[in-house]
Amino acid sequence: MANLKVNIAGMEFENPLIAAAGPPSRNYETIKRMVEGGAGGVVTKTISVKAADVPRPCMAAFKESFINAELWSEHSPEYWLENEYERISALPVPIIVGMGYTAEELSDLIPKTEPFADAFEISTHYVGRDITPVLNTITAARRSTKKPIIVKVSPGVPDLAELGRRLEEAGVDALAAINSVGPALRIDLKTGLPYMGSSDGYGWVSGPAIKGIALRHVFELSQAVSIPVIGVGGVSTGEDVVEMFMVGASAVQICTQAIVEGPKAFKRIAQEASKWLDEHGYSSLEEIKGLTAKKWPTRKEPLVKVTPNVNEEKCTGCHRCEESCLYYAIAVGPSGKAEVTPDACFGCGLCYTRCPAGAITLS
Repeated sequence: MANLKVNIAGMEFENPLIAAAGPPSRNYETIKRMVEGGAGGVVTKTISVKAADVPRPCMAAFKESFINAELWSEHSPEYWLENEYERISALPVPIIVGMGYTAEELSDLIPKTEPFADAFEISTHYVGRDITPVLNTITAARRSTKKPIIVKVSPGVPDLAELGRRLEEAGVDALAAINSVGPALRIDLKTGLPYMGSSDGYGWVSGPAIKGIALRHVFELSQAVSIPVIGVGGVSTGEDVVEMFMVGASAVQICTQAIVEGPKAFKRIAQEASKWLDEHGYSSLEEIKGLTAKKWPTRKEPLVKVTPNVNEEKCTGCHRCEESCLYYAIAVGPSGKAEVTPDACFGCGLCYTRCPAGAITLS
């Protein structure tokens, strides 16, 4: 079996799957279940100086995405200190305490929670051009603890590389990317009203729909900084873990899949990732980390036309490539196999991703 162990800022994880801050880490009982289900580590649900008034309903699942109107923890710091953190800290995985949001709040919260934390994750929810407020917040956090600090980055930051470099210079030990995307709106056709109970009906999108956005952020940050980057957003399979590591991630966080599937998602995803590594000749995740950047020089020039090639032994004649070819350049012929008309082909590459049998390659 491939080695799934990772090290983030001196913390050893048996596998790279960390339960993200959110409903799966809302208290000791849920966190315990995530750990028993195979999570390699946990970020406790984000706290602030006051409990959040979370609107209800606050979660809804759809085929392609998930929407939520969740906020930080619905419990106060005092509740966590009295009822949760001590039991959570005894669990056999690294415990990262999630918190936010201002310099003053962190200066108050970190000393109180430090005895129970292996590290801290600071949620920023910031996309402005002036990154001074974020840096001030992190500087306050760094003054308050010597333990590792992870900063969770929101999507949409104008200069992601600059933010990453400045955070590293400020003493941050790792980055996590990304927060959920939005705001967004979904309407219940049965009622004509929003699914979310927030005042404006808006929520935030997570799950598989945002994986591509998360991958782009992880890729850019990993090129800009030397500290670890943790991929967050849309991880639901072992192949998603592999993809995150290929673009430079050192670990991943999982929230939405742990909600819709339950704690068993962690063990399944870890097994799938290990199986993929075994089948492709890798012995550890470290061997594929950053592979995309290493292979970048071998890419074709952007304007060079690519041409699909069909492996007839693999082709099942399912017609999917034919149905989605707007150039009418590929069709299932009399042999029952897909055939390409090179002169008609534009080289868009869609057939390569549509083929369920892996019978099409691009050259």
